[in-house]
Amino acid sequence: MLNRLAYRVNHSLERRFPEQRLFLRSDTETRFIRLRPITQVVALVGGTLALAWTIVATALILMDSIGAGSAREQSARQQALYEERLNALSTDRDLRAEEAASAQGRFNVALTQVSEMQERLLASEDRRRELETGIEAVQDTLRRMIKERDTALEEAARMTLALSEQSGGTTEIGRMRDAVATLQFLTDALGLTAEERDTILAEADAARQEVQLLSEERRLVEQRNDLIFAKLEEAVTISMEPLDNMFREAGMSPDDLLDSVRAGYSGQGGPLLPITVSTSGGVLSADEVRANTILNGLDRMNMYRLAAFKLPFSMPVKDSFRWTSGFGYRKDPKGYGTRMHEGTDMAGAYGTAIYATADGVVTHAGWDNGYGRLVKIKHDFGIETRYAHLSQLRVEVGQRVSRGDKIGDMGNSGRSTGTHLHYEIRLDGTAVNPMTFIKAAKNVF
Repeated sequence: MLNRLAYRVNHSLERRFPEQRLFLRSDTETRFIRLRPITQVVALVGGTLALAWTIVATALILMDSIGAGSAREQSARQQALYEERLNALSTDRDLRAEEAASAQGRFNVALTQVSEMQERLLASEDRRRELETGIEAVQDTLRRMIKERDTALEEAARMTLALSEQSGGTTEIGRMRDAVATLQFLTDALGLTAEERDTILAEADAARQEVQLLSEERRLVEQRNDLIFAKLEEAVTISMEPLDNMFREAGMSPDDLLDSVRAGYSGQGGPLLPITVSTSGGVLSADEVRANTILNGLDRMNMYRLAAFKLPFSMPVKDSFRWTSGFGYRKDPKGYGTRMHEGTDMAGAYGTAIYATADGVVTHAGWDNGYGRLVKIKHDFGIETRYAHLSQLRVEVGQRVSRGDKIGDMGNSGRSTGTHLHYEIRLDGTAVNPMTFIKAAKNVF
């Protein structure tokens, strides 16, 4: 049955693939190999499949090579763009820091000017009160002199009338002499009174002019104070906004943060004395209200400064480095699938100095399995920072460190594929993205 089927197949294929014979000749004999149509078809199909496989395999290899080259170039371009962006952010951060320092300097100068203007204003107020008191005294004296003058005129008239009545028996010449003497006395007395009145009026006019000058000077001082207050309020607002944004971008409430700092810096004390209540208090003036508002803003800025040094708003590496792995899920560098990466990796030279990013207390300084040589620092507000894969440790457990203190050297200890720093930030025990704090401080520090 099979032979019959093979015969039919060969017979049908013989029209296109006639039977061929391959002769093999040697010195003693000649042999041949018969290639039937079905054998030729099988050989042709096998060769075609082999050629097609070779072409497909070559194309796949070429495509893989081209794709790998494109991926490397794209990765290099992305790395260059990322580094360029980081450099721009660093430059912008330095510029904002210089602007903040300049604003603080201008604020200190303006505060000194306000103090000087306040002293001058108080001195001019005292002079004005003294002049008002002097004017009142001069006016009282003038009224008294006018009253005395009127009394003297009345007394002179009365005496003249009495003399006239008493000298009825004297001669006409005697009466005239008495009248002339009386008139001379009265003229002299009136002249003295007029001179005193003119002097008092001149002094009163001079006092009024002095009061007007003082009022004008006070108005100018108030205008200058208003301008200074406006500049101070603007400076406080400009300096406060970047700090507010920094804490909000870090995911922390500025008001809760300031309450915590204020509670930690609210020490009071002293001997126990009787309670006294002031009875001279009154309604605050507009300038006093504005000054209190500015002082409250300065107090808030000081609280911000204290909080900022207690939070990791700084870079642990200050020398040249490269970002190699960010926070989040990634492929395990050892080839064990996809895992959560709870920090940020920064690759640099072996032995690069590592610095504390905020004030705190060292709670761990030693070996910790996959972390290698590890330093843990506990900060306020439930925050902890970790610095892993170090080559050397520069701190001890229980040691208090400040921002910028050197705590170790970059290395390759523990579960690591190369020299780098693994940097973590944990909030109440939960790992958070360190770039949140680093980017939040770019406009302040």
